[in-house]
Amino acid sequence: MLDRYAIKVIKAPLDYSAKQLDNAGLSANQVTLIGFFIGLSAIPFLAFQQYHVALALILLNRTFDGLDGALARRQGCSDFGGYLDIVCDFIFYSGIVLGFALASPEQNAVAANVLIWTFMGTGSSFLTFAIMAAKRNIDNTVYPHKSLYYLGGLTEGTETIATFVLFCLFPQHFAMLALIFAALCSVTTVTRILAAKATFADDKAPTNTSA
Repeated sequence: MLDRYAIKVIKAPLDYSAKQLDNAGLSANQVTLIGFFIGLSAIPFLAFQQYHVALALILLNRTFDGLDGALARRQGCSDFGGYLDIVCDFIFYSGIVLGFALASPEQNAVAANVLIWTFMGTGSSFLTFAIMAAKRNIDNTVYPHKSLYYLGGLTEGTETIATFVLFCLFPQHFAMLALIFAALCSVTTVTRILAAKATFADDKAPTNTSA
């Protein structure tokens, strides 16, 4: 919901930083992987309840996630680059939730599982819509710079990262915050399904006329 506004705020500093990375000879995919492994390194810190260190790593991961896109636009976007970025994002998101489950299994495990379950809904509804949109050559005018159709919703990247920040700042309330965000993710999944129905409902399955 907030991504379109956040992009406008961070675009200029990301473009400047991407220029420096380009001059240094780094590729967008290299930046994606560096950020990905930085993000994964937050998991053991979460497990050992070192929440402030984990928060710094999470924010650094998100910085690299913005930089790889800005760098790709300078160097030329590729389908594999877009694919790699999405895969790393979803693994990172679920990994952070896993870290909180490991930190306090008795208190957090159920809420963490519920949240990852709803992540499956937001992720599958997002990616499947993108596949169908590409099949129909539907362009996204809201996020034209994305490598695939970016279907928005109540819980986008900005809201997810804001929630992760809250998790780290108030870890004792993780279960409650996770269940609240899981409910919002469920709303996002439903609205995306409704959007897909409105967009693709005229698509009729072919009739088999063979004897």
